[in-house]
Amino acid sequence: MESVLSKCENQSTVLSEYLEEFPETDGSVWILGRQYHLKTDKSKLLLDISARLWFTYRRKFSPIGGTGPSSDTGWGCMLRCGQMMLAQALICRHLGRDWQWERHKKQPEEYHKILRCFIDRKDGCYSIHQMAQMGVGEGKSIGEWFGPNTVAQVLKKLALFDEWNSLAVYVSMDNTVVIEDIKKMCWCPPQSSSASRGSTFSHRSALSQNKNTAGFCSGWKPLLLIIPLRLGINHINPIYIDAFKECFKMPQSLGALGGKPNNAYYFIGFLGNELIYLDPHTTQIFVDLEENGTVDDHSFHCQQAPHRMKIMNLDPSVALEILKQQSLRMFELVQNHPAHWPPFIPPAKPEVTTSGAELIESTDKLLELEEEFEILSV
Repeated sequence: MESVLSKCENQSTVLSEYLEEFPETDGSVWILGRQYHLKTDKSKLLLDISARLWFTYRRKFSPIGGTGPSSDTGWGCMLRCGQMMLAQALICRHLGRDWQWERHKKQPEEYHKILRCFIDRKDGCYSIHQMAQMGVGEGKSIGEWFGPNTVAQVLKKLALFDEWNSLAVYVSMDNTVVIEDIKKMCWCPPQSSSASRGSTFSHRSALSQNKNTAGFCSGWKPLLLIIPLRLGINHINPIYIDAFKECFKMPQSLGALGGKPNNAYYFIGFLGNELIYLDPHTTQIFVDLEENGTVDDHSFHCQQAPHRMKIMNLDPSVALEILKQQSLRMFELVQNHPAHWPPFIPPAKPEVTTSGAELIESTDKLLELEEEFEILSV
């Protein structure tokens, strides 16, 4: 009984310290499409922020590539922010935006399955190992800092091996979102007997049906829309502030990746002209899977005060993440593929029998994979 009371006292202390960080005003806070009034909704605000998966630097995981670093401290912050953004997309996909996390409360299997995608192991679909090695194909050495666009490209390629979630990841070019191209990526028609072996969509649909992945690849695939933007030259242009804030009000919003040079944050909302973000710059020890396949998850949820920074201090290079296309003034939304652009060919997973983890286990295999992607994207 005493231990239970002690836990409750500790949680109350954390809650109190957490809420004191927000000013006593009549203003409201927006967190990933949800609005909270500071005077009446602070407890709900806390629960919402702490429910987001929080990925930070880790140490003592298995060396990347077998001989590489066993910690990402100092270089992996943007990769961790990319993980947080993608994890939010998967939570919305499988658990819904209203899902809440509570420490010591049993969570559904889908939650643990999502978390397993990001565990720091070479066989994790979106692990630090996979992201760092896939980054080699984007011109980034293992241990080198990534920018927002590089992370977006890496996630787009890794998603091709993720049949359970079956996401279509579209990364816009030249501040332009092309609806025609998105439809090509998202539409996955059922396999027919006359379908050719070279049909990308039919091949992926067949894989999904054969492996019984809940039919997510049959019909319309959920879209993860990432829009790399530069909102100024050396500093963010004030004319973009209102449009940038509107992004966090959208029900489909997954936030933004950005921050300062070599210092990445995951932005999840705003209060006035301050952005609210989760900070990956904390080094925690590696957490592995339990024998039953679950994860000790308390270190994957930030239960401290969220950080805030003035919007004008934001680096102008950011990547917006949206689970569904939406028109904003910061980018152009067009129906048809521009005639002067190269033809759009949706990316496809190479026809291999190994998993994505096995395929990019070494740098040599990674480079071979990159050549296949380049051929597909010509």
